[in-house]
Amino acid sequence: MKKISIAIDGHSSTGKSTLARQLAKSLGYVYIDSGAMYRAVALFALENGLIGETLDEAGLLEHLQALELGFEVNPKTGRSEIHLNGENVEQQIRSIAVSRFVSEVAALPEVREKLVKLQQEMGAEKGVVMDGRDIGTVVLPEAELKLFMTAAPEKRAARRYKELLDRGESVTYQEVLRNVRHRDYLDSNREVSPLKQAADAIRLDNSDMGLKEQYERVRSFADRILNAKK
Repeated sequence: MKKISIAIDGHSSTGKSTLARQLAKSLGYVYIDSGAMYRAVALFALENGLIGETLDEAGLLEHLQALELGFEVNPKTGRSEIHLNGENVEQQIRSIAVSRFVSEVAALPEVREKLVKLQQEMGAEKGVVMDGRDIGTVVLPEAELKLFMTAAPEKRAARRYKELLDRGESVTYQEVLRNVRHRDYLDSNREVSPLKQAADAIRLDNSDMGLKEQYERVRSFADRILNAKK
């Protein structure tokens, strides 16, 4: 059976990664979390004193080309996890501190240029599920299946809040909601590759949708395309 590429875009905290992992596992495809790559760059900036009240853009760009980013399968979980300069940083990149600055880092044209190139190289072969903000519009514009995921900001903040509490972080719901809305604004209004729905993408609002229903609906979209390619 011929393989396809699946591009999943959408707002923060809509469960893009969860759905992408489910699809990749069930189809035997490679999962690429593009958002983790931007988070890893933001983590590097934080850990190297390049973020105070604001982001030291010039300082980050000095180090950018030397950064090594890649994914390796964790033998314990079977999941593909992000590595920064040879170190697994999958847990560190999920902090609220990284979330505060990742959209600003992702808005830098030089950062996007480097990471988009890496993502396109990873997705050069079919049989990939990639999620992010500009996958269907910029990274994999020829993907056979494109999704745009969204949900009410309050719903997304509640999900993210629970996730952070479960991880042991000390945050408030209002802080998380502010972060969600701020990221929405930055992602949608940046000059380079802003978040927007591709013309041929299927819009999926999962505000009141369970994970099982969501997966089954999207898997049916993929199956329809795959069956047509037999």
